[in-house]
Amino acid sequence: MNTENLPESLLEIVTYCADEDRAHDLFVSMRWPDGVRCAHCGSDKVGKFSGKRRVSNCKACKKQFTAKVGTVFNESPLPLSKWLPALWLVVNAKNGISSCELARALNITQKSAWFMGHRIRTAIQRGGGIVRADGVFECDESFIGGAARFMHADKRKEKIKCPGRKGKSIVMGLLARHGAKGHSQAVTRVVSSTKAVDLMPHVRQHVPAGAEVHTDTWEGYRYMHEEYTHKVVNHAEAYVQNGVHTNGLENFWSLLKRSLKGTYVHCAPFHLFRYLDEQTYRFNERKDERGDQGRFMNAVKTATGRRLTWKKLTAEPEQ
Repeated sequence: MNTENLPESLLEIVTYCADEDRAHDLFVSMRWPDGVRCAHCGSDKVGKFSGKRRVSNCKACKKQFTAKVGTVFNESPLPLSKWLPALWLVVNAKNGISSCELARALNITQKSAWFMGHRIRTAIQRGGGIVRADGVFECDESFIGGAARFMHADKRKEKIKCPGRKGKSIVMGLLARHGAKGHSQAVTRVVSSTKAVDLMPHVRQHVPAGAEVHTDTWEGYRYMHEEYTHKVVNHAEAYVQNGVHTNGLENFWSLLKRSLKGTYVHCAPFHLFRYLDEQTYRFNERKDERGDQGRFMNAVKTATGRRLTWKKLTAEPEQ
């Protein structure tokens, strides 16, 4: 696919997608760069998209499909002329974009914008480990949640039973310095506690045995020296000691909390992993050679094969 004529800025993507036909053709060309294939069976024996809904027929499986079928846009009444600019906004806004702001920008309801945002976060979710066999890794954890001093007295009495970090969500992160793309890359996830039994399995999943790992003095990492070259920095004394530090992850936590506190204001604990996925994607793709256009195209490519329904999004979290 020729990328020279593709939009390179927010203004260009909005102008380009002002016409629904052009927006549809853009998405089709990005989803099927080698020609349209059936969204159900993968056959190339399909007719042209036609009609107001732009439906196509497959001559192999005899089923109809649209360009949205099999993607996070599936069964959405919103046109691609709104979806594509929304995708551009989410993946390129350094501190994120709230559902209220997205609703105003696209002239849709806040409820639709909130659902749209989470579907986009599903599209940019990245699994797997850090693609690097050697080098230095950083490991750290952080706590997400409102400070007790900002709570109403009744809420504080109900939730805060003891001093410390009780009631906060815990996230851990692993960062590979100078990763496969030439810059640091991170993997994050929500964990149930900061004990070694919860932290170490994720370290083993993403970091090769024998690698050099930098952490702080938290006791949850006390067994790490048995499998890795473990180096520790005491934050009570300094941020960097003999070249050992976790400043890369501290930078990531700063970006994450800036978006959660400044943009989203409130984040339910059972949706936290989705916001982690969003911030991790922007962090890992921050130095894409094609800039905003590159992040947008990478997100479109992974929008296929994923689905998030309203029922699943709003289901009661498991206790």
